[in-house]
Amino acid sequence: MAVTTVQSNNKLIQFTRDINREFVRQSMFSPYMGEGLNSIIRVRQEFKQGGEQMNIPLVTKLTGAGKGVGVLAGAEERIDNYGMRLWMDWWRHAVVTTKAESQKDSADIFGEAKPLLSDRGKELQRDELIQALMAFPTESAPTNLGSDEGQRVNGLLFSSSFPTFTSTTAFNTYVADNVDRLVFGNALSNHYSATAIASATSALSVIVSVKLTSTTISLMKRRAELCSPKIRPYKTDDGYEYYVLFAGSNAFRDARADTIIYNANKDARSREGRGMDNNPIFQDGDLLYDGVIIRKVPEISSFVTNTWTALASASVSGRVEPSFLCGQQAAVLGFGQMAKPTFRKEDDYGFITGTGVEMAYGVGKMFKKHAMYIPGTTTLNSAATGNTSGGGLSSLVQWGMVTGFFYAAQDA
Repeated sequence: MAVTTVQSNNKLIQFTRDINREFVRQSMFSPYMGEGLNSIIRVRQEFKQGGEQMNIPLVTKLTGAGKGVGVLAGAEERIDNYGMRLWMDWWRHAVVTTKAESQKDSADIFGEAKPLLSDRGKELQRDELIQALMAFPTESAPTNLGSDEGQRVNGLLFSSSFPTFTSTTAFNTYVADNVDRLVFGNALSNHYSATAIASATSALSVIVSVKLTSTTISLMKRRAELCSPKIRPYKTDDGYEYYVLFAGSNAFRDARADTIIYNANKDARSREGRGMDNNPIFQDGDLLYDGVIIRKVPEISSFVTNTWTALASASVSGRVEPSFLCGQQAAVLGFGQMAKPTFRKEDDYGFITGTGVEMAYGVGKMFKKHAMYIPGTTTLNSAATGNTSGGGLSSLVQWGMVTGFFYAAQDA
């Protein structure tokens, strides 16, 4: 029997019309972003069009004793205030194709341009927010502001200002300026004593194998409660107060494995209904312990591996990951122009099609110029032995966040 076969060029080829785009997670910071003063990441949109700088006023609480029946005139208290500057820069991106390529396309790949550009913008802002939380505060404009690539992250980027342990000036200044809102491992003595403030290198080197656990999380919370100015906790819609701790995948893994945290979430967490759907042990999501919401941001671990590589070197006695315990107004995202679609004009008589997006914004860690002393003393940080890089009366203090550094090994 002679069976007729179909020549390869005549075979029917079925293509799916749905493009399976690469997974890009919604930002894990999104629930804590808003325009209100209570927000952890405050969104400012005063500039509808244009503007390079935004001023953000910060005011500390009153602490004076006041008067009873004594004379109040002349004994009034000064309002301590500061204006933090946020610089904004442009971000533009686009894709382009021709009619000839569209003619060949069986799956409308170019039709995915808008959602792909949207995903890229969300991913970029998430990564830039992580960089801002890790950056060292500065009153100067970002280094690459206005350049071809632009620079929307405010502060001294950890990746550029601290590439190796041979140049630690910026990190040392940051440690001294924020001595009461930093945690290295499980002991405050790792980075300061009554008379001295350790260098960044020394503080990181003694962490050894101290992980993110119930003990270290509670220590970070006490730092937030006792530092000056104090860090206000985040308030939920139902009126409860929490701090929110953002941790990478590896640090979150260690916190989840801690027996005390595990049992607290297994036995004490309230949940509606029964079964696995509402059990925090079986479902991925936030952990809750000691008034702290522990939220996993996997990209923090990725930054240590790919960008903040000094933290993964032998110089720190193992791989270290930062964790960010945040209260109100820990960071700010300010827009000079909200995102809007753009289209290519040079279309060669309609043969070229290009679509894009543009926006102008800046993201930065909130900070205030504030007198900083060695905790529990009247000694200015600039007069400390060991690390004298801090600004003393002119310290640049992160406003709403405690930063912790903990051992977090990669999975073997």
